[in-house]
Amino acid sequence: MKNRRIGLILILISIIFLTVTVIFKLQINNLVDALMIETGGTCIQEGKCIHEQSNLPVYIGIAVVFINLALGLFFIFFERSQEQTEKIHSDVVNALKETKKKQDSEERFEILLKALNEEEKKVIKAVKEQDGIEQSTLRYRADLSKTKLSYVLSDLEKKGLIKKVSEGKKNKIYLKNAF
Repeated sequence: MKNRRIGLILILISIIFLTVTVIFKLQINNLVDALMIETGGTCIQEGKCIHEQSNLPVYIGIAVVFINLALGLFFIFFERSQEQTEKIHSDVVNALKETKKKQDSEERFEILLKALNEEEKKVIKAVKEQDGIEQSTLRYRADLSKTKLSYVLSDLEKKGLIKKVSEGKKNKIYLKNAF
């Protein structure tokens, strides 16, 4: 917001300075015309034309106006690009944090799997894919018998990796730790 304010102030100064320059040029033209009338209609004095001599301050004034105007526009648009850059930077940082969080979670899960036997790995992977999976569905996904699955689930419950929630005649299996 500060850059935009500075830019608007510079543009306002440019407009004021342009108005002053135009008024200055009109005054100089009036003086040159009055001087020509006094001297008898000739505009050459001391070997130089009075009209050419009077244009130099006007050219300098117009140059200053355009420099101020360009600088003001730069400040106005620079703030917008700065805001966009900050937003993009924030989005990238957030995306990197999310990616890092997912990667850390996957690494922890892979480390956990290394400590388990094959049946436990199948069960944990299936529960991770569908948290809250019914025990009957889990049996088919893990390709285990009812007895073996029950044994594996009780071992995983003892290790604190899953929790079994009874809902009527069905059991739903959830991961205790979010991986």
